[in-house]
Amino acid sequence: MGDVYGIVKVAAVQAASVFLDREGSTEKACRLIREAGRNGARVIGFPEGFIPAHPVWYHHHSATGAISNKLATELFKNAVEIPGRETDALGEAARDANAYVVVGACEKIPGTIGTMFNTQIYFGPDGHLIGKHQKIMPTVGERLVHMGGFGDTFGAFQTEFGPMSALICGENSNPLAVFALTAEGTRIHVMSWPNHFPVSGDPLRNRVAIDAQSFAQMSKAFVIAACGIVDERMIEMLKAGPEGEKFLRDPDCCGGSCIVAPNSRVIAGPMGAEEGILYADCNLEIGVQMKLRHDFAGHYNRPDIFHLHINRAAPRLYSVHGEPAALPGEQAPALDRPPNLLESPGSKGQD
Repeated sequence: MGDVYGIVKVAAVQAASVFLDREGSTEKACRLIREAGRNGARVIGFPEGFIPAHPVWYHHHSATGAISNKLATELFKNAVEIPGRETDALGEAARDANAYVVVGACEKIPGTIGTMFNTQIYFGPDGHLIGKHQKIMPTVGERLVHMGGFGDTFGAFQTEFGPMSALICGENSNPLAVFALTAEGTRIHVMSWPNHFPVSGDPLRNRVAIDAQSFAQMSKAFVIAACGIVDERMIEMLKAGPEGEKFLRDPDCCGGSCIVAPNSRVIAGPMGAEEGILYADCNLEIGVQMKLRHDFAGHYNRPDIFHLHINRAAPRLYSVHGEPAALPGEQAPALDRPPNLLESPGSKGQD
């Protein structure tokens, strides 16, 4: 009889967040996760920055203007801590849905102010917080509010149907990132995309289709591309002016969620500008058939010629030598040390 690879039902959520409302966006995400689970989805992907929003205002306003500053401040106030109350709620929804879930979020480090990451959060069907991926290189206006992610959050994670991975927006076209995940054997990949691209750029759906089919061709994985959309709350809060509002109301500016098979064929979608959940049944044996032709991390590569080095270590922000100064008889004050960014005295690798 041999091995059986099975069929996995997957879902791409295409929706607008409750713009700059962490609690409202989390509640909406949980509702959509449970809906997809009731419809049989075992893997569910969400758009970029779904909780609480993606900083699209930089497409419409100056970087240091009053509107941008106000919206960026609201973004930080509503950003997600991992773990935290929002991840607890999302985990419960994933457990209720009995599905693997990838949710786009704006992340902040507990106890800090001012620095955020563009992040995907992973949950297992038991509700467990598996991990996260921080976008390795923020794109254009994102650089004003997002820090680039570290190597320790990059990579696939294991599921019962094989390795699964996720990337955010433009990094899905980074050839080294694509190859790294291909080398890890990803079988199902989630792409998280924003609400829209710049006013002068190509429609979002055109780029999504190209990148999804390209990733599938290279990796021989199924690709779930989940796109954000524009709604009235977002338009009202952006205050983009007459031309900007005209653009935001154009159905071609947003949407385009699709699901692509390892042979690069679109098996569901692309969607228009409407809100909804896109489903597809993924026959994992197709990946076997396609890798027998081109396995770019196996028989169709030359590791003696090509070699990729990946640094999975998180950089440290600073190093400490010795103890803080103190008056005689006083205990030296404790240092406030941000998690994962500080190498403590005496630890391995100290200068």
